[in-house]
Amino acid sequence: MKQAVLSLFVAGAVAFPWVAEQPGVDSSLFKQRRANYRRQQTGEGAGGPSTCPFNANHVPAPGITAEYPYNNAKNGQMGNQKGGYQVPANGDTAHYYVAPGPNDIRGPCPGLNAAANHNFLAHDGITTYNELVDAQQNLYNVGYDLANLLAVLGLITTDGDIVTEKLSIGCDATTRTSINPTLTGSEPGLDGHNKFEADSSLTRNDFFLDNGDDFTFNGTLFGMMDATTGGNFDRAGLSTYRYQRWHQSQIENPNFEFGPLTLLLYGAASFLYELMPNGNHGYAPDLETISSFFGAEKQSDGTWGFVHEKIPASWTNRVAPYTNNDVTNEIVAMYLENPVLFGGNTASGAFDTISFGAIKDGAISPSINAADTSCLLYQLTTANIPGYANSAVTPTVDALSFALEKLSPSFKNLGCPIPLTK
Repeated sequence: MKQAVLSLFVAGAVAFPWVAEQPGVDSSLFKQRRANYRRQQTGEGAGGPSTCPFNANHVPAPGITAEYPYNNAKNGQMGNQKGGYQVPANGDTAHYYVAPGPNDIRGPCPGLNAAANHNFLAHDGITTYNELVDAQQNLYNVGYDLANLLAVLGLITTDGDIVTEKLSIGCDATTRTSINPTLTGSEPGLDGHNKFEADSSLTRNDFFLDNGDDFTFNGTLFGMMDATTGGNFDRAGLSTYRYQRWHQSQIENPNFEFGPLTLLLYGAASFLYELMPNGNHGYAPDLETISSFFGAEKQSDGTWGFVHEKIPASWTNRVAPYTNNDVTNEIVAMYLENPVLFGGNTASGAFDTISFGAIKDGAISPSINAADTSCLLYQLTTANIPGYANSAVTPTVDALSFALEKLSPSFKNLGCPIPLTK
């Protein structure tokens, strides 16, 4: 029996190099190794707890007031579901831009970084479930259903804490997010690789291509995105850019993985033309607006530098809430314009495909229906999520119960498979 188990580990390491880097695995047994870094940030290096900023003076986000109610979303509840207002409002000094200091955490998501820089999320980058749900509604007019889904995905898939309901928007701040680090283990935050963050992102390097730094802004990638979209960050242009990034990562990154959770990359790309456009610019996703949200500043030599993410001046948010149905339609539409395969590179140089839900043999069918589209995101949160090499992300019973409590009202009528918690 012991020999059989050993054989499985050896075979796994030959096909999937990251196995050799797992705790408790004797890497001397394996001759084929590519990865010099573990799959997750663990202890040292970029994104790990030893380099994660610590702000001893944590101050929660100020929230809304009667004078500046925005969408009137507070305490994690549904707001007015109406937009078309200026954010931040003139005179709302509590939400004016404040650059992050050396003790403040920022991560791979420009939209959340901007929210923290404007104090819609706690400025130190340690946020809560309610703050996430409220900020998405009040700042971007994200629909209540989608705001809940993204907050649940953040807490569960990135190892936030479902007891404290705290999450780092960047690096591993387990000592501040966990109810008990000894019991929960590492909670790597949004920097955690192959969770919320994934290979082939819009403006961040792949984890294995930059010593584990998958969260720092890359001006070269922003320039590529600008050039590919022609400064018009619409669905067609971003679909082409996502296709380019997939192929770039597949060629350059021997450990490239494109699992089911990477559907979120398409959702995040849709935010550029659905959530970020300025009503004062005719809701066009122009370069001026997008570069401000990404903290991108063009240098005299034509390259792009970084100045921190900021809501553009006199910015007016979208009028209709951006819902689960909206984002799933955009995800599939963007994907189908330039389809790529779900799976990952192997040590032999091949690319192995996977199947999950509506993803069959590494692809989404052009004939996918609306219910299957919506259920994909639901399944990502509540079901076993296979990777090409890492078996599955399996929510615990407690995490699953938490997700079902938050999401069932939005998904119960879609006919999605409902997982059991007992």
